[in-house]
Amino acid sequence: MSYQDDIKALTQLREAMGSGWASISPENAARLRAQNRFKTGLDIAKYTAGIMREDMAAYDADTTQYTQSLGCWHGFIGQQKLISIKKHFGTTKRRYLYLSGWMVAALRSEFGPLPDQSMHEKTTVSGLIEELYTFLRQADAWELNHLFRALEEAKEAGDSAKAAEIEKQIDNHETHVVPIIADIDAGFGNAEATYLLAKQMIEAGACCIQIENQVSDEKQCGHQDGKVTVPHEDFLAKINAVRYAFLELGVDDGVIVARTDSLGAGLTQKIAVTNEPGDLGDQYNSYLDGDVIEKAEDINNGDVVIKQNGKLVKVKRLASGLYQFKPGTGEDRVVLDCITSLQNGADLLWIETEKPHVGQIAAMVDRIRQVCPDAKLVYNNSPSFNWTLNFRQQVFDAWEKEGKDVSAYDRAKLMSAEYDDTELGKLADEWTRNFQRDGAREAGIFHHLITLPTYHTAALSTDNLAKGYFGDEGMLAYVEGVQRREIREGIATVKHQDMAGSNIGDDHKEFFHGDAALKAGGKDNTMNQF
Repeated sequence: MSYQDDIKALTQLREAMGSGWASISPENAARLRAQNRFKTGLDIAKYTAGIMREDMAAYDADTTQYTQSLGCWHGFIGQQKLISIKKHFGTTKRRYLYLSGWMVAALRSEFGPLPDQSMHEKTTVSGLIEELYTFLRQADAWELNHLFRALEEAKEAGDSAKAAEIEKQIDNHETHVVPIIADIDAGFGNAEATYLLAKQMIEAGACCIQIENQVSDEKQCGHQDGKVTVPHEDFLAKINAVRYAFLELGVDDGVIVARTDSLGAGLTQKIAVTNEPGDLGDQYNSYLDGDVIEKAEDINNGDVVIKQNGKLVKVKRLASGLYQFKPGTGEDRVVLDCITSLQNGADLLWIETEKPHVGQIAAMVDRIRQVCPDAKLVYNNSPSFNWTLNFRQQVFDAWEKEGKDVSAYDRAKLMSAEYDDTELGKLADEWTRNFQRDGAREAGIFHHLITLPTYHTAALSTDNLAKGYFGDEGMLAYVEGVQRREIREGIATVKHQDMAGSNIGDDHKEFFHGDAALKAGGKDNTMNQF
């Protein structure tokens, strides 16, 4: 419904309600409706699920249409990202937000900073989703408020053409509300716990939930050691739990991302149940490390023996009670995990790797696509990787394989600044620049994300400001390094009162109080200096 259609409908409603509604302005009410497109988190989840499904179909048709996101740990950070995206690119199309469990643990827990081990309060996740969408909806209100003010000025000036153009912008306003891929870790408990938390996340607005195949109470960051996976039956139960949560709440096209940590996980908590050779449990158990048993005397107290490939095998078990996988089986287990997840309700895959290498990812995806042709990845462009060193080493290795002379370079020290302006350094930067495009085309990566970007940018910018402000630069460190750049680069937060809703509040006061409104935006407001 257009702005004018809303005014007409509200005018009829006011007339129907009689004289008691005489002070209600249909124009003001229509304006408030326009500034509050989404009424509930479920409205958002349904809307954004549709966006993701459209984007997935577009990627299937053309791999240049991949999607991207950046991780957020606060609503303001997410809001500013979307404002920046609209400012620089004119549209939010194919740009999402990522909610990182790592950042929730490190920055949002009441216990203080925690490692990525699912020790933080589980409701913090859904709370952050709600917070992110609150800020994104406020960005809509903020942007539309400026348009409505411009519309009033055009009408007061008698410029009907300008007013018509602004109304068109209002009617075609693109929301800042975009899909959030939300990290539920390993589900924070059993399948029932996963279902309950998934419902909270969906009710807060999540259209896409990412879940990993680690043991919930042994969960580790995907880029740390000590990861423990679960048999497929356990993981698939949690995928089912998330799907049921989506269906119960009417988000029928909700998206599930199944993450496998098997590439770097050498342990499992338990042996899978198997009923016959070759079933899923038997395949999982076939990767367990152990020694063949020739006679009963080889079995000691507490040993666990299974039948593996027709032989009795004593499985290797650690003092922790965990079982060990055979070395070198990671990629095979990843492929089995991914195929199994896609065949049992997952929509997208996430393969956690130890380095950003298109060839490595593509090799696994090619195997998966032999069974599941439409397999697509969400890929973690992780700050845990040393991107500079990795890509320089990849170039070095490629040159060496080609027979090119690499004697001028020390492979172990390629991170050194002395290589920044070399042929190798420049080519490595070019490979890094093209990583997302190459990964989308060659390795089935539908969505590229950086999990923890604002954790690092906040630390870097704070360090720069602190060094100058508490040093010789004093106030110039802020003025030159922050405020002057905000002004010249058109960063909206330079008018922080407006960004926080001061102008919106002033307009509301006028709606409610009329001429008696006491507004903050008068001539003495220092925001007018900008």
